[in-house]
Amino acid sequence: MAGNYTYVANLTGEVEVPENGTLSRTLHNDDRVKVVIFAFAAGQELSAHTAPMPALIQFLEGEMDVTLGADKMEARAGTLIHMPAQTPHALRAKTPAKMVLYLLKNPQ
Repeated sequence: MAGNYTYVANLTGEVEVPENGTLSRTLHNDDRVKVVIFAFAAGQELSAHTAPMPALIQFLEGEMDVTLGADKMEARAGTLIHMPAQTPHALRAKTPAKMVLYLLKNPQ
């Protein structure tokens, strides 16, 4: 069954933080889950938006301000967030930061 899996030895090494802006790279995509790694320069943000499916965000490096609905919180390496589908959310990097987004397709 060789090749029927995704192996990432070091998540933080999969993307470099840009000097300015945001980078993203899809690490895995199938009919159940899409995995995207993001790197943000300090001060970069994703404005408020929603996703049509549940999602998990795993923070790997740096510090970010996160808005989930009306709630505001901080995230740093080790923080994990689960969001039901259609949850309004926004992110702003306080420092250079990296995170992984897991979009859960066809949840049971």
